[in-house]
Amino acid sequence: MILLSIIVGGLSLGMSWFLVKFTLEQLRKNAILDHPNDRSSHAIPTPRGGGWGIVLTLLAIWSVILSLFGTPGHWPLMMLGAVLLVVVSWLDDLRDVAPRWRLLAQITAVFLGLYALPDGFSLTNGFLPFWLERGAMAVAWLWFINLYNFMDGIDGITGTETASIGVGLILISLTSAIWLNFPALPALSISLIGAAIGFLRWNWHPAKVFMGDVGSVTLGYLIAWLLFQTAGAGGFWAALILPLYYCLDASITLTKRLLCRQPIWQAHRQHAYQKAVDGGMCHDRVVIRILIGNLGLIICAIGTGFFGVVAVIPAFMIMAGLFWALRPR
Repeated sequence: MILLSIIVGGLSLGMSWFLVKFTLEQLRKNAILDHPNDRSSHAIPTPRGGGWGIVLTLLAIWSVILSLFGTPGHWPLMMLGAVLLVVVSWLDDLRDVAPRWRLLAQITAVFLGLYALPDGFSLTNGFLPFWLERGAMAVAWLWFINLYNFMDGIDGITGTETASIGVGLILISLTSAIWLNFPALPALSISLIGAAIGFLRWNWHPAKVFMGDVGSVTLGYLIAWLLFQTAGAGGFWAALILPLYYCLDASITLTKRLLCRQPIWQAHRQHAYQKAVDGGMCHDRVVIRILIGNLGLIICAIGTGFFGVVAVIPAFMIMAGLFWALRPR
């Protein structure tokens, strides 16, 4: 298992690093750039679409891992949903796709992902009726896809968040019996870490390339699936805690915009991390603060294996501290 982990991690990092580098060259050659506007956090035109590297890495390596471990369910259908999002999101990067078509693609991908779940899969051990649980999962999955896209607004943030979730998942799989119910989890998590670090080589501040919707939307879809699988294998509270910063920042901001009757689908600069940058904090300093908060969340996620839902309390306290640390000076 250790040797397999080293191979998977190294291969994922190398593939992601190379594919992002190759993609960057093509983006520059074809002048596919993100031009600064009043909602941007960058000052010069920067290639957009580097997410191709991390997404292609994960689609390829995850397919091999899931095949080798004989994962229950129809996981190729879930991968088909990811491919659909890649195509539609890339078109959106090249030329704006109407929100209704993006939403339709996301709903289709989520439907494929839910249909691909194994028979008897449940997050609540049958506490909720099947239809109610699946409906809640569909809404949560759609929201996670979009919040992952909304939160990708400064250099290094989504690569760091992705790597943090991967580290948390591998650690809880090693400190609990979750991996017995989901044997592919360690390898999938290590692949996620390697691919994220390979991308960060090119996206750390000052970024040479942006992820684009092709990366952030598809990553949100894949990571949500991985978290659902973890929750279904016995790690419900851990799966809830690990992405807590992204979920809270996006959800709080969305709620504020709804209350102010502002269009929720339009780009803006109201997230906590954006306000920190606008307040004069450098991108990398903001991301490092988020990383420190995520390390606290990882410890809390591990703690769920010993203390259960009680570990959620310090997780929210850590998030309160993080939002305080990101407040505009």
